Amino acid sequence: MAGVVREGAEMVAGMNPVLDPVPYVFCTDARDGARDWSGVFPRALALFREDEGISLVLPLDEARGFDLPCDMPMRRITLGVFSALDGVGLTAAVAGALAARGIACNVIAAFHHDHVFVPQADADAAMAALRQCQGRTADDQ
Repeated sequence: MAGVVREGAEMVAGMNPVLDPVPYVFCTDARDGARDWSGVFPRALALFREDEGISLVLPLDEARGFDLPCDMPMRRITLGVFSALDGVGLTAAVAGALAARGIACNVIAAFHHDHVFVPQADADAAMAALRQCQGRTADDQ
């Protein structure tokens, strides 16, 4: 794929974060067997199989509709750079920039982009931190 970026500073300089307006929650089936999950899985933005159960990222409204726990709404920030799967440094730079401001994050790296989930209340501060990190890195190049 043309345009894939592999070098760390170049990935950070080109990350172009975009805040998704939809709030999301992380949920799990916890292998309890008490619920029919067939209707939930197709609604998930992401699904990951762990030894303890299946983890899902669902839009908040969908999770509420399935009566799932919604106690930690998160916002997704998509990093616009086409980061290489073997690129080094983007996740560390993002996590470091957010940690410096006391903002928790959960990163899901997909094929084309990285997606950073932050607590809903911290979304604007997270965007400011990422833009500042991007600007500093772009200035250094």
